[in-house]
Amino acid sequence: MNQIKLADASLGFKNFLKEKGHSTSTIVAYGKDIEQLVDFLNDLQKHHVRDITKEDLEAFLAKMNKDGYTPKSISRKINSTRTFYRFLKINEYITDDPSLLVAHPKYELAPPRILTPTEYRALRDAARNDARMSAIIELLLQTGIRIGELTALKLSDIRKDQIHIPALEKHEERVVPLNKRAQEALKRYLDVRPKVTEDHLFVTKSGRPFLIRNIRTSVERYFRLAEIKNAKVNDLRHTFVAHHLKHGASIVLLSKMLGHKRLSTTERYLQYVPQRAPESQVLSEL
Repeated sequence: MNQIKLADASLGFKNFLKEKGHSTSTIVAYGKDIEQLVDFLNDLQKHHVRDITKEDLEAFLAKMNKDGYTPKSISRKINSTRTFYRFLKINEYITDDPSLLVAHPKYELAPPRILTPTEYRALRDAARNDARMSAIIELLLQTGIRIGELTALKLSDIRKDQIHIPALEKHEERVVPLNKRAQEALKRYLDVRPKVTEDHLFVTKSGRPFLIRNIRTSVERYFRLAEIKNAKVNDLRHTFVAHHLKHGASIVLLSKMLGHKRLSTTERYLQYVPQRAPESQVLSEL
């Protein structure tokens, strides 16, 4: 059996996640979870992976619970730990996996936040004088693409009535139609977009790519201006799905547009759409 210290294993784990093609957000989240675990174990004077027991892992999770972490967050830390132990086992640093003996806490998933027509119209009105943010909001709302996919869009990905979504991390490439409202918002933005060599669709005034954290902050600022409570950027994607399901859009079509790997991921939104029109291949505007 190979020997490795916890601190070195934590660093190797991040490289393992990158090699496996995990998303940047997953790598960051899992990496921080394992760093927390390693710090806790170091306080217990346990510095080698072979020294860790099921009781040590349960003590770590108990501390997380005491520190106010939600059952959902603790469940994710268990997933992080199990993935960490998978890495350890693949590299023959361990033979037994105590993480498999640790049970997930029970919790219920919160329903997705779906904006009402009044809310997303208010959001649209709040951003109407900002061509870049109007285009961003319309693209997220009218196509349901992920914020990471939007950030990665290049000028060459924009066609007359559709956008090409390149493969990103573990998500496959696809083509998503653009309705009239999204096309018009994009045209208004492109008319005032800085004339720079940068090929990213959304750029700052200085011509640099408009980063995810900046887009997230800007959208949330307009949520506040529109007086929309408890809303996040990803709720625009939830709203897109719920709106089209309500109006009878084909679940298979929506699943492909959203880039869902499993149809069941799209189907779970049906419980939040009490009345659904007959299924259709035609999409409506929000």
